[in-house]
Amino acid sequence: MDKTANPCEDFYQYVCGGWMKNNPLPPDQAAWDVYAKLTQDNERLLWGILDDAATAGNRSAAQQRIGDYFSACMNTAAVDSAGSAPLKAELDRIAALNSAGLPQFMAHAHLSWPGNALFNVGANQDFADSEKMIVWLGAGGLGLPDRDYYTKTDPKSQEIRAKYVDYVTQIFAMAGESADQSKADAATVMQIETTLATASLTRVERREPHNLDHKMTLAQLGALAPAIDWSQYLSTLGLTHVEAVNVSEPAFFKALNGLLEKESLDHIKTYLRFHAANGEAAYLSADFQQASFNFYSKYLRGVPQMRPRWKRCVSQVDNYLGEALGEEFVRRNFGADMKSSTVRMTDEIEQAMQQEIEHLDWMSEPTKQQALLKLHGVRNKVGYPDKWRDYSSLEIKPNDYYGNVERAVTFEKKRNLAKVGKPVDHLEWGMSPPTVNAYYNPQMNDINFPAGVLQPPLYDAKLDDAPNYGDTGGTIGHELTHGFDDEGRKFDAHGNLKDWWTADDAKKFEERVQCVRDQYAQYVIVDDIHINSKLTSGEDVADLGGEVLAYIAWKKANAAQHLEPHDGFTPEQRFFIGFGQWACTNERPEQLRVQAITDPHSPGKDRINGVVVNMPDFRQAFACKPGQKMVSEKVCRVW
Repeated sequence: MDKTANPCEDFYQYVCGGWMKNNPLPPDQAAWDVYAKLTQDNERLLWGILDDAATAGNRSAAQQRIGDYFSACMNTAAVDSAGSAPLKAELDRIAALNSAGLPQFMAHAHLSWPGNALFNVGANQDFADSEKMIVWLGAGGLGLPDRDYYTKTDPKSQEIRAKYVDYVTQIFAMAGESADQSKADAATVMQIETTLATASLTRVERREPHNLDHKMTLAQLGALAPAIDWSQYLSTLGLTHVEAVNVSEPAFFKALNGLLEKESLDHIKTYLRFHAANGEAAYLSADFQQASFNFYSKYLRGVPQMRPRWKRCVSQVDNYLGEALGEEFVRRNFGADMKSSTVRMTDEIEQAMQQEIEHLDWMSEPTKQQALLKLHGVRNKVGYPDKWRDYSSLEIKPNDYYGNVERAVTFEKKRNLAKVGKPVDHLEWGMSPPTVNAYYNPQMNDINFPAGVLQPPLYDAKLDDAPNYGDTGGTIGHELTHGFDDEGRKFDAHGNLKDWWTADDAKKFEERVQCVRDQYAQYVIVDDIHINSKLTSGEDVADLGGEVLAYIAWKKANAAQHLEPHDGFTPEQRFFIGFGQWACTNERPEQLRVQAITDPHSPGKDRINGVVVNMPDFRQAFACKPGQKMVSEKVCRVW
C-alpha cells in the first residue's frame, strides 16, 4: 500500500502504490501484475512437476507425455541444429499446390498449423440450439493483432505497418528467399492481409452476437464463396455429413472469395508460405524465435527480453497437454477444503444476485422471472474438471520436439472438430486447472474458476473473510454478472441466443450500461488514447456488478458476527483493500497501446477506481466527502 495517498482521491494508488514501486516490470514481461506474478509462481511449481516427470523412472502415461514433451522442448541444441529444416515439408507442399488442390490444402493447414491462414474453422454451439455442435467458419488470416492495425491512418499505425512489412521480409529471407524476392513477397502479404482485415468486423461489432449468427446450408455457403469447394474442404477435415455451418462474417467470406478469384495462385502461395513460417517461428531455431520476438514482443509491446526457455516450455505443455499437467498440479496444490469454501462463496453470491434481481425497481416481473431462471440454470465449475481429458491417442516422443508440436496441434484441432454433430459436453473446461484466470461461457451458461486462480494472494485461507470476499468473491460475482452484461443478457437460461426481455426493460438496461460507458470513455489509457468503452463495457459492468454482489454476500455471511478491525483497518475497509489489490499492475506504454485496440478489459487503475466511485459502501467505509475524486456525482448501477 501507499498510505501517503488519500483513498478518497485515488484509491488505486492507496492500495497498490507500494506494490507498483516494489514490483518493477521484469525484462521479459509486457505487463506485470498480481495475476502475472501468481502465474509465475504457478509456473515454477509446474516446472518442478515437469522436471520430475521428465526424469522419473516409474511414470504414468500422463506423466510420460508431459515429461517427454518438456524434455524435448528444453533440448535447445537439437532445436537449433534443425534450423529451418522442419519447415521444408510444408514449403514443398505449398510449392506443389495447384488451384484444384486449394480446399484440401487449407484443410491440412487448419489441422496442422499452430497459426491460422485465410480464415478460421472450429466446432461451436448452434446459437439457436445450444445442445447442438455445428461447424463455425470465421474471419482470420492476419499477422497483426487486430484488423484495426491495417485500417487506421494515424502516424503510429503507419509506422507499425512498415515495421511489420520489414518483419515479413525478414521471415522470407530466413526461409531462403533472395532480398529482392523477400521484399516483393512481403508487399504481397500485406496487400492480401489488408483485404482480409478491411472485410472483417471490428471487435466492438463482434460483441453483438446477432452479428455473428448466420447459419447456412452448404449450398448457400457455396453460393456465397464458390471459389472454395466446401464439400472437399470439410471432408478433408473429417466432416462428411455436415448439414449446416455458421458463417460468422458473411461479408468477410464474400471478400475472401473475390480475393481468391482475383489474386494469382502465386500470390496466394506467397501468403501461405509466410503464414506457415510465421506460425511455426516460435518452435524453430533461435534465429526464428528471436525474429518473431523482436517484432511481436519487443517492438509492439516494448518487452526488452525473451522469456526464459523453461517458461516457454511450461506454457507449451500447459497449452497442449493442460489437463494432464493440471491433474498433477491439482493433486499437489488444491485440496478439497479449498474447493468447498469456494463453492460456498459462489452459492452465497448467487443468492445475493437473486435478491438483487427480485428487488430491482427498473425491471418488470416477466423479465425478472426469466432472469431468475437463467441465474438458477448457471453451472458452477470450481477447481478442475470432473473428468480428465484422454490424451491416449496423442503420441509424444522424447527426442522429436517439432513432431510433438505438430501432433499436439493436430490432436487438439481434431478433438475440437470431432464434436460436430454430437451432444454438447457440459463437463468440458475451456481453461486448464493451473490457469490464473476465470470465465463465463454464455452458450454453456456456466462460470469457471480454475484451481490456479484460487491460490494466495488472490484467495488466502489464512486471511479473514473480508479481503477474500473483496478479491475472489468479486471475481465470482464478475463472472456471474457476465451472464447479464450487454452481451451475455442476450442468451437465455439454456444458452440459446434468444430475446427474453420486454422492450421497455431492455431500454432501461441499455440506459444503465450507457452510464458506465460514458464514465469509462473519459479515462485515458496512454498518451491521448481513451478507453474504447464500447469494447470494454461488458467487463466494466461485470467489475461493478461483481463487487456489489460480493459485498452483499460478505455482509450476509457475517451478519451474526462482531467483526473486529485488523492491521488498523475496519472489516469494510479490508473488503475494499482486498478488491483493489488484485489489480495492482505495471505496464509498458507499448503494451497499453496494444491493449487499447485489442483488450476488452480496462487498465487496472480504472477497473478499481471506476468501480468504487459507484459504490456508496466504499464512500462510507473510508468517510469520503462530496467533491473528492472517488465520490461520483452520478452513480452508475446496473445490477
